[in-house]
Amino acid sequence: MTLAIDVHGLNKSFGDKHVVQDVTIQVAEGRICGFLGPNGSGKTTTLRMLCGLLTPDSGAGTALGFDIIAEADKVKRRTGYMTQRFSLYEDLTIAENLEFTARVYGLDRRPARVDAALERLGLSARRGQLAGTLSGGWKQRLALAAATLHEPRLLLLDEPTAGVDPKARRTFWDEIHALAGEGLTVLVSTHYMDEAERCHEIAYISYGRLIARGTAEEVVAGSGLTTFRGEGPGIDRMAAEVAASPGVETAAPFGAALHVSGSDRAALEAAIAPMRREPWRWTEVPPTLEDVFIQLMGRSEDNFR
Repeated sequence: MTLAIDVHGLNKSFGDKHVVQDVTIQVAEGRICGFLGPNGSGKTTTLRMLCGLLTPDSGAGTALGFDIIAEADKVKRRTGYMTQRFSLYEDLTIAENLEFTARVYGLDRRPARVDAALERLGLSARRGQLAGTLSGGWKQRLALAAATLHEPRLLLLDEPTAGVDPKARRTFWDEIHALAGEGLTVLVSTHYMDEAERCHEIAYISYGRLIARGTAEEVVAGSGLTTFRGEGPGIDRMAAEVAASPGVETAAPFGAALHVSGSDRAALEAAIAPMRREPWRWTEVPPTLEDVFIQLMGRSEDNFR
């Protein structure tokens, strides 16, 4: 198994803020790795170190076989990077943005490459539309087209679907899986649990530290959480009361139901015991990825406090 990303002990500080702390991560070629964590946890900083846009204060490693520090320029030319905010020119058309990107990379066969990118992302009919007039979903497609125009081997996506409707997100992820099927390695940061579950594996970073790694199933299984689902009239309104009970780590309404989770089964059962009566009923259910991530956030200390 060839590693597209293989970095160890990455650290980065800005002033007195230690934003990334001893992060070690490996991702195999052709895999989609979801990069998750609360806002301000160092996800964007880590992505920028991996593609050579930032130099780590310490640590080392390779991306696509190149040293991320000594050979940063080689990494950049073989990596596609899609930022959180739309960063193309809004006063240029879709085609003009891609033509400009092709010139920046010094690509040959520029017209053919642009046409192929437009066709692949369903943008051909809109090629003459100004980028600034596009909706969020279409801007996302254009940004992905630009990030993959030079046929990178590694694609870094920083919360690419924030604010995009479900249909556009589904289309985007179908394309990501198609690219991975062709051998592209993808590291994508996201806050959407359904997107995390579509990744081959996930990495959870919390306030600078990598604290969970594996497939979604492995991370859930390794959490040690027990979860009960309560149903019945008004039970969702009991979340705050239940959350204050010893042994309860998370208590969250799910529609009209209530999910209660904790690591200590006996304490958790004691917490819900007073509510094990009509008209309420409780069943044990597998913890969700969201249950696990809320638990991990609750156990982490915000390094910006």
